Amino acid sequence: MPRYDYRSPRLYVEAPLEAGAVVPLERAQAHYLANVLRLQSGDRVLAFNGRDGEWHTTIAAQRRTVALIIGNEARAQSPPADLHYVFAPLKSARLDYVVQKAVEMGVSLLQPVLTRHGQITRVNDERMRANVIAAAEQCGILSLPDIKPPITFIQYLTGRDPARCLVFCDEDAEVTNPLAALAGAPRRPLAVLIGPEGGFADEERAALLKQLNVVRLSLGPRILRADTAAVAAIALVQAALGDWR
Repeated sequence: MPRYDYRSPRLYVEAPLEAGAVVPLERAQAHYLANVLRLQSGDRVLAFNGRDGEWHTTIAAQRRTVALIIGNEARAQSPPADLHYVFAPLKSARLDYVVQKAVEMGVSLLQPVLTRHGQITRVNDERMRANVIAAAEQCGILSLPDIKPPITFIQYLTGRDPARCLVFCDEDAEVTNPLAALAGAPRRPLAVLIGPEGGFADEERAALLKQLNVVRLSLGPRILRADTAAVAAIALVQAALGDWR
């Protein structure tokens, strides 16, 4: 039997989930089920809230409201991963993409940091959360990553836990083979740091190299956009040190 049901529609809800509960849906969610997925009263949907596991539910339409009737549990809540994604904010469409991919690949926390050469200084938290939920719904993820408000680069370095291995991508890294750079690094806990399009400033790179428990990572001979670099770096870290092993 497959571990995950890829065919049933899946919906994130805020309410607690337990057998027999009735969960009213927001108007946008009801519209999505009825007009996008073309589902009707009595059809089945998987529901999760990031806390109580995943549950089989049945759609119940009552006049102007639509609700989910909670049935039996489909999957128990699994512990979240422990991989932080720390990044200089990008423009909207590219940030949407990289947030979705980070969620798909098991990131547990999203931390925007403001760097000297970064071009974006504000982040739309609601839009980021919407992308987190969409990725989780589509990919069978049970635990939503935490979304932190933006902080300065120095604030992040000052407040980081040195016990968490920080992997940062730098085109000037001496070790050009990323797998060789990751060899021997601690497996967990982990954080991946991706800088802005213009790269880290000299003083930022120097501050990083003074930190404890840091791995400086090259992503090979090609110049990558920040969103591509994020996907490549997270994939490398998950394959070499994370839960892909």
